[in-house]
Amino acid sequence: MRIGLFFGTFNPIHVGHLIIANHMAQHPAIDQVWLVVTPHNPHKEKSSLLADHLRLDMVRDAIYDSPHLKASDIEFHLSKPNYTISTLTHLQEKYPKDEFSLLMGADNLRSFHKWYNWEQILSKHRLYIYPRIADGSKDQNETLAFIKHQHIEFVADVPILGISASSVRSRLAEGKDCSYLLTEPVLKYITDRHLYQK
Repeated sequence: MRIGLFFGTFNPIHVGHLIIANHMAQHPAIDQVWLVVTPHNPHKEKSSLLADHLRLDMVRDAIYDSPHLKASDIEFHLSKPNYTISTLTHLQEKYPKDEFSLLMGADNLRSFHKWYNWEQILSKHRLYIYPRIADGSKDQNETLAFIKHQHIEFVADVPILGISASSVRSRLAEGKDCSYLLTEPVLKYITDRHLYQK
């Protein structure tokens, strides 16, 4: 199976995440997308993250009826600090018959050369890059100028919404309605547990 890995803290998972994941799952070179819930992103404040199991539960609730999407807690069980190459190596050893690729926003590609063992990642895995702004043009052109590689493919037709998890958290903290930003199961999960409230 050809699996695209979509990493994120998903704090919380919102419809913007799901649109990207669902679109990439329909790419002709991808059979299934795994939403890999990361325990901690070093570029984000740890205090702003919900507990790992809560974020994983929300991802599972969000995609419960999507056969081409799967929630993964693989990084919960790896030693810290963890690097993407370690996750890929672990997955390839655990599922030797499967092929793993990375789904990545164009902004992350511009800093990809700073990733631990990025050359090894590119030598063994494909990267599918989606734009991070509505039209994608400026974002994509800058990234193309940064790096060109046979294992990197730009997917320009990904529907991108201007939604961020931080803005969703702020709305929830202020008691504002987040219908249509979150799926009904995720909104219910958050409401029932009084998550993200001040």
